[in-house]
Amino acid sequence: MNSSQNAPSTPSGADAQGPGSKNPFLAIGLFLRQIIAELRKVVVPTRRELVLYSITVLIFVFLMILLIFGLDSVFSWLSRIAFTVPDL
Repeated sequence: MNSSQNAPSTPSGADAQGPGSKNPFLAIGLFLRQIIAELRKVVVPTRRELVLYSITVLIFVFLMILLIFGLDSVFSWLSRIAFTVPDL
């Protein structure tokens, strides 16, 4: 881990702008430096992790589809029983 990854997100020294600073170019420069500092902290998953996460999400979505379908079927069946007129 190099020192640029430990860069503080708050300005210090010459970059520090008080509330009275009116220079928009300094503000834009500070903003861009903060963006770069945050992007250096991003961890990109490996191919194996990405495949594992994708499979996990797909399985979870499939299980939720089955759950919703099952509940919909049960409530549909119950409403048919409750609201149909029996044959006499």
